[in-house]
Amino acid sequence: MTVPLITKRLIFHFGGYDPIAPDAAHRRFIRELRRFEKTWSATASVSQAEVGPDEAAWDIVTTGPNWRVETRYISVRWDDVMEAYRRQPMWRRVPRALLAFLEFVTAGAFWGYLRTNWRYALFFLYPVFLFSAFIAVAWLLGSTLAKVSGSILAGSAIGFVVFSVLLRWPGRRLYLALLFDDWIFSSNYIRGATGPLDLRLDRIARQIAEAASRPQVDEILVSGHSLGVVLAIDTLDRALNLDPTLGLRQTPVALLSLGSSMLKIGLHRGAIRFRAAAKRVAAAPGILWAEYQAIIDVMNFYKVDPIAALGLTTTRRPVMRLVHIRDMLDPPAYRRIRRSFLRVHRQFISATSRRTSYDYFLLVCGPLSVGRHVNLPERIASALSLDGALLDRANEDENPPERAALAR
Repeated sequence: MTVPLITKRLIFHFGGYDPIAPDAAHRRFIRELRRFEKTWSATASVSQAEVGPDEAAWDIVTTGPNWRVETRYISVRWDDVMEAYRRQPMWRRVPRALLAFLEFVTAGAFWGYLRTNWRYALFFLYPVFLFSAFIAVAWLLGSTLAKVSGSILAGSAIGFVVFSVLLRWPGRRLYLALLFDDWIFSSNYIRGATGPLDLRLDRIARQIAEAASRPQVDEILVSGHSLGVVLAIDTLDRALNLDPTLGLRQTPVALLSLGSSMLKIGLHRGAIRFRAAAKRVAAAPGILWAEYQAIIDVMNFYKVDPIAALGLTTTRRPVMRLVHIRDMLDPPAYRRIRRSFLRVHRQFISATSRRTSYDYFLLVCGPLSVGRHVNLPERIASALSLDGALLDRANEDENPPERAALAR
C-alpha cells in the first residue's frame, strides 16, 4: 500500500478577470469540490471562508482509502479592483477601452498574437467586431427612421437609444463591458497604474516567502488562471526579491499557469517589467512551473512556450502540458458549455466529471505533488484506483531532469 505523498499543502490562487465576490467564489469552490468527490471517489470537507482585505481563505480536508490531505486555500483578492472598473459608466468606459485597444495594436501586442496564436488574435478582436456591429445596427435603424420621418434629429435620437440598449443588452450577455474593462486594466497594469493592487501583491509575496522558509507544509502552490497568471508571476518575482533561494531550502514551490493569458501582457512592447519578472521566475531553480493549455480555449495560447514567445533566454522552461476539455466532462455537460468561451475557459479551475489527464481539484486537494502530476506517464488518471486509493506508481520520480541535476 502506498503512503500519501502530500499531507499538507498551501495554495495562493490568483483568479482571472472575473469580478466575483469572495463569498460567491467560496460557494463555487464547494460546488466543484462535490463533483471532484464523485469523480475520484474521495471525501472532502470545507471550512467557512475567512474574508480579509487581501485574501479569502478556507481549509479543505480530502481523504481517500489510503491518503489524507489538509489544504489551506488562499484566494488572493482583486475583485475590488475589478469592481471599480465595472462601476464606471459606459460613456467613460468606451473611449478608455478603445484607446487601450489601439495601444495594444500600436505597441505590437496584436501582431504578436497573430504570430503566436491566431485564435487568441480573433478573440482579441471580438469586442471590436461586436461594438462595430452595434454601431452599424443603430446607424441603420436611425438613418431609416430619419428617411421615413424626414427628421435627422429624430433619426439620430432613435439611433442613440438603440445603441445604448444594445450596449446594455445583449452587450452585457455577450461580455462586452467585461472585456472592455479587461483591456483598460491590462493597459493600466503595464503602466504600473494598479492602485491598491501593487501593495497587496507585496504583502502576499511576503507571505509566500515566509511560508517557504518554514517546513510546515509539504508543498506551496501558486496558481494563476487566465490574466491571474500575470499577477502570480509578478508576486513570485517579488517573493524572489525577498528570498532568492525560494523553494530550495525548506518547502518546495510550484507555479501553475492555467489557461494563461500572460502573453496578452508580455507581448506588449511596454511590458518590460513583466518580461523581466517572467524570466526570473522561469529561471528560479526552486520553482517548478507547470503550464496547462487547451486548444478549444480561445483565451489561452495553445502549444506556445510563453518564455520562448517572449524571446527570453533562460536555461529552464515551464513544463508544458496539453489537456482536452472535451474529455473532462460528460458529453451532455460539454455540449452545454462549448459555445460559451468564458465557461470553457473557466474549466481550467473547475472539477471534472470524468477521470482524465487534468483535474484542478486533484492538483490542489489531492495527494500528488505537482511534480508527480506532470511526470506520470499517463498523468493523474493512472495514479488512483476506481475506489480512490493511491497506487504504487504514484511514487515514480517527480523530478524533471533539470530539477534532479540541481538537487544533486
